[in-house]
Amino acid sequence: METGEILTALRKEKGIGQKELAAFLSLSTGTISNYENGVHSPDLHTLCMLADYFDVTTDYLLGRTDYRYTSRKMDQRLSREYTLSEVVDTVLGCNAASIGHLMEYAGFLQYKQDQENQTAAKGRPAP
Repeated sequence: METGEILTALRKEKGIGQKELAAFLSLSTGTISNYENGVHSPDLHTLCMLADYFDVTTDYLLGRTDYRYTSRKMDQRLSREYTLSEVVDTVLGCNAASIGHLMEYAGFLQYKQDQENQTAAKGRPAP
């Protein structure tokens, strides 16, 4: 995808119009439209502001990667013991077979969590 397409998708994902984004960036709606239609590209300062606003990396906005998480997001604590970055580093240290087992187990845990949530929603104590 091109930067304009990515910008349009992020804006729609966030549920805002071009006018709202333009106001945040102190730009005209026409400038936002030009970015989204590939007529012009944002300068470096604007690109950084867009990345911060949508909480994505500039590489993601430029279409250089499908990976959108910022360092701020990677430093987020998933629990008292682990950050998202620590979990990713652990997974990256595994071989393909271990990653397969890890994903199967994660799927099982998600299934169990969904079952517990459904049981709790019905007003019964979880098993």
